[in-house]
Amino acid sequence: MKKASIDIGSNSILLLVVDDDFQILANESRVTGLGRYLDETGSFSEQAMLESEKVLAEYAQICESLELRREEVIVTATEASRVAKNAHSFYQAIEKRYGLKVNIITGEAEAYFATQGVLFDKGITADEITIMDIGGASTELIRVNTSEGRIIRSFSMPIGVIRMNNWELDGCRVPEMKRTLGDYKSDIELVNDTKIYCVAGTMTSVGNMALNNREYREQDVHGFEMPADDIETLLESYQGHAPADILERFPFLGKRSGSIISGLLLAKELLRELNCKMIYISTYGVRYGTLLKGEVSDGDLFKG
Repeated sequence: MKKASIDIGSNSILLLVVDDDFQILANESRVTGLGRYLDETGSFSEQAMLESEKVLAEYAQICESLELRREEVIVTATEASRVAKNAHSFYQAIEKRYGLKVNIITGEAEAYFATQGVLFDKGITADEITIMDIGGASTELIRVNTSEGRIIRSFSMPIGVIRMNNWELDGCRVPEMKRTLGDYKSDIELVNDTKIYCVAGTMTSVGNMALNNREYREQDVHGFEMPADDIETLLESYQGHAPADILERFPFLGKRSGSIISGLLLAKELLRELNCKMIYISTYGVRYGTLLKGEVSDGDLFKG
């Protein structure tokens, strides 16, 4: 039996389709920036919804071509969708047009699914790890007992690459970043570690940049380890460059070329606060976790 999951984030929308043996049949990622301007307006913009709807329609067709019923696809949405006033009406329209039922999940459920995805990697042997998930509108830090698959502590901060970009437009990116991280300083101290396990598009892209890949190579970046100081080196190399210049050097970034500097800056500051010396890149995340669990239950759903 084939299974599929879609993860709707604040910056990108991901699709994963696997068979019974968890062999990957489809693995897609599109940057739509669904959460852009959300802090200013409180709603998804018309342009962001149009771009996201186009991607979801494409994913529905991919699933159908692989003989999956659309209503069987597990679709989750995270921080931007928890905040946007028009999220529910948008997803009702998506279900009506394309047969995809979107589940807006809580921050706790997001941490749980991300953890299950990361722990699918049998190469992780440490007794306890800290997972860092930099998204578009939020960043999650999760401390995990790996042998039990148990979350010891987790929290979500209202900071991500889309919010960082918005702050840059307002001329306050660094002060707002420092203020937000300062608000969570005591929480960050409770999950610090010399090695941090990083998931989601920003950090997998950073890993590919560190490997000097012009194309996105998941097989190269999954399990890739790099010194945390290399983040600062990348930032120094490309900060001040136009997104078009960065895209020319790393074509795989696509639309992410416009937010990668925000991602590098946020990663550098967070890793410093976490006392991290080494990072481990994982391409597994929420979409893997939902497929491993096989469902999104009522307790996972956001009730806002």
